[in-house]
Amino acid sequence: MFLIYSREHPSEVTTEEFEQLRAGHRVVHDETKKLGIFERAELLQPPKAATTLRIDGAKPLVLDGPFAETKEQLAGYYILDCENLDAAIEWAKKIPTACKDEDGCVEIRPIGVIPPR
Repeated sequence: MFLIYSREHPSEVTTEEFEQLRAGHRVVHDETKKLGIFERAELLQPPKAATTLRIDGAKPLVLDGPFAETKEQLAGYYILDCENLDAAIEWAKKIPTACKDEDGCVEIRPIGVIPPR
C-alpha cells in the first residue's frame, strides 16, 4: 500500500495546478493498469472531515479531525501488487505528492494478512 502524504492547501490550489496533479496520477493509474498490478487508488477528504475515536480507559472518546497534528496529512492511497520492495520504490517515485510547490512523501507499507482462526 502506498500512503500519500502532502500539505493541505485546498483553497490555494489553482484549477491548473489541480489538473496537473490529476494528470500525474492518471499516468500512474494507466501504467499500472496496463501491467495488471493496479488494485485501487483513492483520494481522501481533507483532514477537517476526519473523525478520530480514542479509547480513554474503557470509555470511547470521539474527536473531530485527525489524531496527529502535523504539517503533512494523509491525502490518498494506492494499492499495487508489486513483486518486491525495489519495484514498489520505483512506483512510489512516480506518484505525485507536491502541493503548492511543497513536497510530500509516499509511505510504502506491505498489507498484512490476518490468518484464519
